[in-house]
Amino acid sequence: MKKNTAEIILILVTLIWGATFVIIKVALNDVSPMTFVATRFLIATIILLPFYFKIKNRFNKTITLSGILLGTMFFLGFATQTIGLKFTSATKSGFITGTFVLFTPIFQLLFEKKKPSKGNLLGVVLVLAGLIFLSSKGNSILDIFHEIGAGFNIGDFFTLLCAIFFAMYLVYLDILTKKFEFFPLVILQVGSTAILGIIFSIGLSIFNIEQMTITISKNLIFALLYTSILATVVSTTLQTKFQKYLTPTKVGIILSFEPIFSAITAFIILNERISRFSFLGGLFIFTGLLVAELFDKFRLNNE
Repeated sequence: MKKNTAEIILILVTLIWGATFVIIKVALNDVSPMTFVATRFLIATIILLPFYFKIKNRFNKTITLSGILLGTMFFLGFATQTIGLKFTSATKSGFITGTFVLFTPIFQLLFEKKKPSKGNLLGVVLVLAGLIFLSSKGNSILDIFHEIGAGFNIGDFFTLLCAIFFAMYLVYLDILTKKFEFFPLVILQVGSTAILGIIFSIGLSIFNIEQMTITISKNLIFALLYTSILATVVSTTLQTKFQKYLTPTKVGIILSFEPIFSAITAFIILNERISRFSFLGGLFIFTGLLVAELFDKFRLNNE
């Protein structure tokens, strides 16, 4: 029951994250990317602050360092993705970011000494194929491979780092939530991300890489409230609490539904076209989840 509940909760988390793509895209007309990240997590930290004072006796050196480690990886994922988007296309960014589903079982093997099941590995392959199709705006197979393979640049490198950091985050979250209470970890990782976001935002401004710009608007206020409350406080709490009931590889496959939900939201709100390859990509990702869920059960029942 805990496993089934965890899967449903993480699908809900993925749905919440999927909607952020359109919301943030609109909000970035009024704010610089790193300033948005810093402000989003600062608001989330302020929301969580009263809970910190309520449970501060549960914090010790070990859990504090663990939470900071999670927060650092969480922030590095956001930071490298944001920097990468300056130098690469959204198509390539979406695909390369999605490759965290490939790195997750590798880190699971390295750090937890656990081999992913055959069903999970087969699911990963199907999800990667789905991401290729889902990321394409072209009209043919040749268009897809032209978009994905159009030169590896510095933006692609940073985006690849993003995928690696998110994969490491999933594995370490699995390890640490089995050792410590989940809520102190939530507060620590969100707070760490906020502090690093502020430092990075100021640093990028000093070196003239990205200026700290912000113009108050209805779209920006809505985006900050949605991302700080739902996509950060609520989602991080739910993921931190329930991920331990699933393997990191399985979690990665579930989170791969995010681009599907993003595409649906973009179609509804921005009237963006969903190509035939996007539908095919969504089918591959959904099939990957079903295979990861049912393949090993079917194999064991027939042995």
